[in-house]
Amino acid sequence: MKVHIGIGGYSRANTSNLVDFVQAAERLGVDGVWSAEAWGNDAITSLAFLAGQTERIHLGTGIMQISARVPAMAAMTAMSLDALSHGRFRLGLGASGPQVVEGLHGASYAAPLTRLKETVEICRMAFAGEKLAYEGKKHVLPRPGGEGKAIRLDLPPVEIPIYLATLAPKALEFTGAAADGWLGTSFSPEHAEAHFEYLRKGAESAGRSLADLDICAAVSVAIGENVDELIDSRKAGVAFNMGGMGSAQTNFYNDAFKRAGYADDAIAIQELWIQGKREEAVKRVPDAMVTEFQAIGTPDMVRERLQKYRDVGVTSLNVRLDAAKSREDRLDLLESCVELIGELE
Repeated sequence: MKVHIGIGGYSRANTSNLVDFVQAAERLGVDGVWSAEAWGNDAITSLAFLAGQTERIHLGTGIMQISARVPAMAAMTAMSLDALSHGRFRLGLGASGPQVVEGLHGASYAAPLTRLKETVEICRMAFAGEKLAYEGKKHVLPRPGGEGKAIRLDLPPVEIPIYLATLAPKALEFTGAAADGWLGTSFSPEHAEAHFEYLRKGAESAGRSLADLDICAAVSVAIGENVDELIDSRKAGVAFNMGGMGSAQTNFYNDAFKRAGYADDAIAIQELWIQGKREEAVKRVPDAMVTEFQAIGTPDMVRERLQKYRDVGVTSLNVRLDAAKSREDRLDLLESCVELIGELE
């Protein structure tokens, strides 16, 4: 099982510390780094900078929002970054959510899966060196009635792995059928079928299996002896995902927890959050919504948790280290994670 890390906004941290952290991760043997994109820093700029500061570690967008750029530009950016990094780039795509898409980008969120499918298809055409002549429901190239013509990107053909960050059942099925990898969140090895059922169905429909997909699941890690305190410290993040990561009508994180058997809890937490009762929402989070979806506790407890991820078929683990309070603590926690994963059977 390979180890990955994520990086967030560099505007809130010293840029040199960000580079030092990724370089240290590379020295520890970490396989890949994924850059976040929400409503702050974009997913591209940091990777372009890191491409010149690293040698081996893979660089991926986690994720590039499909509504923030047209498919041809997504392909151009991916091919440019792949060239700059000498073949180390991985294109992570996602539909984001209606609050960001409609509120920040001013685009319609309608038919997100259709837009995701068409973006993947157009990117694959570009990577193959084909002229971009495409007729879809959301994207038509060239634009009908205009003066444009089908254009081939002025870049050599290249194979770039495409990872999809999906949570809804139909989107998971498409991921299983068409993607090189899955960027999984709200994932629990105890409830792996909440995602795998649909990934497997999609893979089989395309004559593939889950073994053809890099299952890259995210897991937050916190190591310490005061286990109850560690669990309580993670509940605010769970409550935010249940109530704040989406609208009242559309919250894919909330839906994923429902499919894992926490429907009553997810609904109750979301209602409290939307009503502005944030502290009550945090208190409503049961311990299991932390312990079954994260790796929390003593080193032995964390090792046991990480073994469960490997046992269910996770091939890459994106360790999230936000529990660390300083750069030194973060590096120590990462080193511990690498050692623990190296000890797995």
